[in-house]
Amino acid sequence: MIFYTFTEQHLRQFTENVFIQMGCPDTDAKLAADVLLRSDLRGIDSHGVARLSGYVRLWEKKRINARPVVKVVHETATTATVDGDSGLGLVVAPFAMKIAIEKARTYGSGWVSVKNSNHFGIAGYHALMAVEQDMIGISMTNASPLVAPTYTTERLLGTNPMCYAFPAGKYPPVVVDMATAAAANGKLEIAQRANTAIPEGWVQDAAGKTSVNPHELKAGGSLLPLGSDKDHGSHKGYGLGATVDILSAVLSGANYGPWVPPFVAFLDPPNDPVGEGIGHFFGAMRVDGFRPAQDFKEHLDNWVARFKSAAPIDQEKPVIIPGEPEYAAEKERKKNGIPLIDAVVDDLNALALKLGIAGLS
Repeated sequence: MIFYTFTEQHLRQFTENVFIQMGCPDTDAKLAADVLLRSDLRGIDSHGVARLSGYVRLWEKKRINARPVVKVVHETATTATVDGDSGLGLVVAPFAMKIAIEKARTYGSGWVSVKNSNHFGIAGYHALMAVEQDMIGISMTNASPLVAPTYTTERLLGTNPMCYAFPAGKYPPVVVDMATAAAANGKLEIAQRANTAIPEGWVQDAAGKTSVNPHELKAGGSLLPLGSDKDHGSHKGYGLGATVDILSAVLSGANYGPWVPPFVAFLDPPNDPVGEGIGHFFGAMRVDGFRPAQDFKEHLDNWVARFKSAAPIDQEKPVIIPGEPEYAAEKERKKNGIPLIDAVVDDLNALALKLGIAGLS
């Protein structure tokens, strides 16, 4: 496996060009590229530019609308439901989070559910939009059914990520951004490209036995919920994944459970949908709706400092604050560039050739 390093600006321009070739307006192309680049900058390589080909394939299948008319279809003072018009989730999700933030600015909190959308990148991007306004941000989405609930081999839930982001003072925001599965599918894709085994406890085979084969899903296996198997707390991950599915889709009118359309273009959506597209859920809460924002941030700083000072089991491995590795990666990659493995570079160059735009190298 070989790594190539690219500047943020180079990858950003390339990504914008791809979205423009799909027919996205310039503003949408810039926004979609920003969401993907934030993922790569934060070290979440599974959800960055490596996903570009997937979006293009869905657009070619007419499952992504490059010029959606995103609109509010139901609303109260503090809540709303948004119809994404089959648009890029990378564009629909920020639209919805902005509404949640504006409602929070006026009423203290805002809550927005979304239907008829697509994959929205990393949940952290959207939750951090609220943090920039001294608000607590909440972001979640359902996803293609790849996860088997506890005690079954049937895929009924997606990796269904959720994110909670909190503004701090002298420290970076505390960002809890995670899949509710034992591992995100993107991590399997990275292992597939690198042709390496995955850790035990991520997936099970078609018979329900644990496997370290990154290609197991293609053979009828499934991802496991957070907690791995029934003996290690998988019911907790199952419950979290179910919560995301209900808030994102049952609440909004999107597809849920096994009816969520797949991200991969070679699989067709179920022919008996129960809703529209995939669903998201966003929340924004003004910190000063509970106590002065400065007081909160000072005490969160104190919280961070105390946890960082916890006695480590291994002196080489100090306690990590949620979001700390991603913050460090973003600082380093903004300075030194973003590494991509050769398989991703080859894929993106092939995509550029197909679309008639300049390649990465």
